[in-house]
Amino acid sequence: MSAPPPLQIREANAHLAAVHRRAAELEARLEAAECMVRAQAERLARHDQQLSAALDELGRAKDREIAALREQLLTSEAAVQSLQAAVRQRDKLIGQLQPRAELLQDLCRRRPPLAGLLATLAEAERLGPLPASDLLPGGPSSPLANSTGEEEGSDQLEPVVFGTTV
Repeated sequence: MSAPPPLQIREANAHLAAVHRRAAELEARLEAAECMVRAQAERLARHDQQLSAALDELGRAKDREIAALREQLLTSEAAVQSLQAAVRQRDKLIGQLQPRAELLQDLCRRRPPLAGLLATLAEAERLGPLPASDLLPGGPSSPLANSTGEEEGSDQLEPVVFGTTV
């Protein structure tokens, strides 16, 4: 076998050097890519942990809010029941007072005639009884005396005296 010519050896060496440089360059790029992937993986892991912690906190906040709303609901339901009981009690009271209110309305409607009657009775009381000498002829047995006519012969009644109980 004969030795390759020196030109071929130089070209082969140049080619080997170029392949070696290319391999070193690719290894460097691979290493850089691997470093970048590791950094991204670490960032993603930290971000995932942050999101997980935020999600956990959000869940706890939701649970606290639900608990507060349940408590508020229970308080509101108790207030509603209390108000409903008060309404029932007032309805019962209204039912008890309604007949009295109707009576008072009836009294108010009848007040003017009653006031006239009371004024007339007060005037009659102010005038007082008639003296015995001023009685009509015929004395106490007169048809205008304190008698209904049925008590003929019974005890004589007093002359009429007006008075009020007001």
